[in-house]
Amino acid sequence: MDENAAAPSARSSELLGLPPDARILIVNNDDFGMYHAINAAVVDSVEKGISSSCSLMVPCPWALHAMHLLRQRPAIPFGIHLTLFCDTTHYRWGPLTAREKVPSLLDETGELFTPAQVPELLAQARLGEVELEFRAQIDAVVGAGLAPTHLDWHCLADGGRDDIFDLTVALAGEYGLAVRAWLEPARQKLRRRGLPVVEHEFLDSFSLDLDGKPARYAELLRDLPVGLSEWAVHPGLGNEEAQAIDPGWRVRRTDYEFLASPQARELLRREEIIVIDYRTIQQAWSRTGASR
Repeated sequence: MDENAAAPSARSSELLGLPPDARILIVNNDDFGMYHAINAAVVDSVEKGISSSCSLMVPCPWALHAMHLLRQRPAIPFGIHLTLFCDTTHYRWGPLTAREKVPSLLDETGELFTPAQVPELLAQARLGEVELEFRAQIDAVVGAGLAPTHLDWHCLADGGRDDIFDLTVALAGEYGLAVRAWLEPARQKLRRRGLPVVEHEFLDSFSLDLDGKPARYAELLRDLPVGLSEWAVHPGLGNEEAQAIDPGWRVRRTDYEFLASPQARELLRREEIIVIDYRTIQQAWSRTGASR
């Protein structure tokens, strides 16, 4: 299909088979598999709270545990949080691909870049090496007998480069998955293919102030507009393990406290917000032939 053609007029809600005036929200827990206190909070936020899905960081030390939890809980929908960065200084992970095969994805010390070094990675990453690593992460999950719903990226909005976004969409088509689109250029690409996309500003919970966060979340739910919205949230227990590993543990603990709260569940019910997960998006991609 010509990507310069006019975008379809149908709302994402209609493409998903929902009423055009529906207020629809995906609440996706990112960073599943990074460490144990995140794994526990992610599962709790889905099973007892308002989160609808999660995204698995396959290279991380606790990814095997996360995959074990997913096998035990096949009702939890999850995507793959494609990972080219390591966030922490004293708690490290690396690529799944042998380092000598992906040198352009590594810094001068032979390690994955930090999120503060996004420009450096994007300037030197070779697309063929990105593909090797992305395939390794997807194949590790599929080879474990699990069925992901979508692909997204850790610390890279829409892959960070047009060619990385396009590669990811191609991989999604090959594996029968959907793709999260965050910024307007990528959303336009998918709209032109008749695919449902987030219609409002994407929320990353690391952008919210810690002070007054529960009230801010409540305000966002009350003011949620008609159409499809998505929150990328980052629940974690914030225990001693987390505090020793992760400078962002306060963000994660305050996310978890709200997502698992009775207040959040009551607000969703009162506001009549429809919470979906990426299985619904994946089905729409399949109907249009965008996947398999």
